[in-house]
Amino acid sequence: MVEDLSVTDDELILAVREQMASRDLPEPALADDVRAVEQMVGHPMPQLLRRLYLEVANGGFGPWDVVSLTDTGDWFSDCADITEAYRDFADPEKGLPPGIVALMDRGCAMWALIDFRTADGQMWDWDTNLCCTEHALAPLGQSLAEWLTDWLNGTMPDGSYPHREVSSQDCSSRR
Repeated sequence: MVEDLSVTDDELILAVREQMASRDLPEPALADDVRAVEQMVGHPMPQLLRRLYLEVANGGFGPWDVVSLTDTGDWFSDCADITEAYRDFADPEKGLPPGIVALMDRGCAMWALIDFRTADGQMWDWDTNLCCTEHALAPLGQSLAEWLTDWLNGTMPDGSYPHREVSSQDCSSRR
């Protein structure tokens, strides 16, 4: 459990390690793997995410198993690695802004995404269940550290984020 939002990156990394201790995760990623992803995205990886990949595991950690940087043989989503996920979301139909990277497959066409354009890794949500593809992407207003803190404290929603459900009622494209 993480007590408050003033927790350091070191404390968060330790808490994630402890939460994942019973899981058989891949070895940590290599610095070259991080650099390759940063080059593909065109932005540096947020420091906390970089450290999680380099110090915890090359995928599989977090509330819904973060996608690996490279194909480790363990698929933590419908994609072999983050490169495949990024390219899938770069599809013009999905219209993700460059620098926002699919991070975790939450199931049922929902994804957690992270903004590489921000130093603290602002989190985004992709949920086509609420409305339509045009309105599937929305910022969560949380950094990666805040988002992980919610997970570690057991306060992260399993399905759609409640504030997204309310805002989707105004969607003119609603099915």
